Amino acid sequence: MNKVANYLQEHISGEVMTTPSVRRYFSTDGGVFEVMPSLVVYPKNANDVRKITRFTWQLAEKGHVLPITARGRGSDQAGAAIGSGIVMVFPAHMNKLLEFDTKQRLARVQPGVNYRTFQDAVQTHGYFLPPYPSSIDFATLGGAIANNSAGEKTVKYGATRKYVQSLEVVLANGELIQTERLNKRELNKKKGQTNFEGEIYRQLDNLITDNWELLQNHTAHPEVSKNSAGYAIIDVKQKDGSFDLTPLLVGSQGTLGIVTEAIFRLEPYNPRTTLFAVYFSDLDRANQAVLQLLALEPSALEMVDSHLLEFITRINPNRLKGLVDPPYPAIVLLAEFDDAGENKRKAKTKRAEQIIGQYSERYARTEDFEEQQQLWAIRHSAAAVITHVEGNSKALPIIEDGVVPRNRFPEFITQIYALFEKYRLRVALWGHAGDANLHLQPFLDLSKIGDRQKVFKLMDEYYAMVLEMGGSTCGEHNDGRLRAPYLPKVYGDEMYQIFRDIKRIFDPYNTLNPGVKIDVTKELIAPLLRQEYSMDHLYDHLPRM
Repeated sequence: MNKVANYLQEHISGEVMTTPSVRRYFSTDGGVFEVMPSLVVYPKNANDVRKITRFTWQLAEKGHVLPITARGRGSDQAGAAIGSGIVMVFPAHMNKLLEFDTKQRLARVQPGVNYRTFQDAVQTHGYFLPPYPSSIDFATLGGAIANNSAGEKTVKYGATRKYVQSLEVVLANGELIQTERLNKRELNKKKGQTNFEGEIYRQLDNLITDNWELLQNHTAHPEVSKNSAGYAIIDVKQKDGSFDLTPLLVGSQGTLGIVTEAIFRLEPYNPRTTLFAVYFSDLDRANQAVLQLLALEPSALEMVDSHLLEFITRINPNRLKGLVDPPYPAIVLLAEFDDAGENKRKAKTKRAEQIIGQYSERYARTEDFEEQQQLWAIRHSAAAVITHVEGNSKALPIIEDGVVPRNRFPEFITQIYALFEKYRLRVALWGHAGDANLHLQPFLDLSKIGDRQKVFKLMDEYYAMVLEMGGSTCGEHNDGRLRAPYLPKVYGDEMYQIFRDIKRIFDPYNTLNPGVKIDVTKELIAPLLRQEYSMDHLYDHLPRM
């Protein structure tokens, strides 16, 4: 591999590393798997990315497959930011906000831009990117694109895919393309090209045309409010014949192309909000309030359960003191309204109080920023789960992103409690009540054979439960290696074959992040399970969940 490293170092501007300690560092991400890369590259520009992908394409043509995995900060929890070939790390050099048009509310960025840095920059001009994940402090915008990330604002504003207007992408053979929505004439022009880009447009258009009825059939897709599983093929071609690769590439986890630039559309930012913290005695009352509050379009509708509050109190008795006291309510709901028009926000607030009063006798309401930060600490205290250690047991992100139809939310929680009781595991829930998208991480010891076996038993039962309710395996964290084996059950065999065809069209030699999304089985990922789980490479930031 040193010959390959030397060749690449001679031809690109960035750095190429084969040092064992560097490779070991990039052998893990935020998930439970470990894959040692052959070398690590820090590209300086899109030309570097083109040269590297062209080189691996030429190797593949000769029968030697050297995979490429694009990587941001490595916070991915599903094993999509690790790979056995070249790990291409973007934050070192390709980390700039290139252009910001305040009139059109557009920002052009490189993939290695830190999300928090970007958000702070655009907020000073009165705008923000709404679907920020809880890992905003250390995640990159490239990672958000790869996963179609979402977060606490998604209940009102939608996920990342909605805000990506266009992309600059390096294809598997090294061609650089720009994506945007094309009309029929522009599409036909693309299909007439003799290069690889033209071939992709021709084959993909034929694939969509041949399967149009299936793609338009709602039963072929989970009926949930947010979903990052699979490929978003349904959003590519519209009924008017217009065509856009952008939504397909967003959420594809680097398996179809490598993003080198993106243009985001932003929303106006209003720092003046109204926040409710509502305490419910039972799940059904909480759910009824959630369903009615949704009609008011809250900007956030988040929750934690009593088990999380008890866990936080046990490990840090003063963390929630004065915010919520025992005996703890079944559910604490955080409901926020951020409408720019003060009269509109006041009207919503008044109606929200009426709804809340029907189902809860205790709540807090505030417009004060400092008081809001204190109340948000209830929700953000979930970070303590992933940083806590009990002996050799640690919270594992293996069943942490299921989403179900909103009307199944109480049943979802009840069945999770039953599953954890069956395996005699401590349970704690938090997440996005407005989207019926929950996060939970069981404490297990990966050095024990029994616990390692329990990982896959838990996954099988949990995802079967989610799918039985008509849900999706991932609302916002995407498939990766972890959930890819369940994709055929999420969409069915016909849709899964379409996903396979998409991967083949874009990546015929399987050089772009193989082992993620398509043709992944539990037999393939089981040997990759770590012997010990940690997130040491993220300890320079306090993670939020």
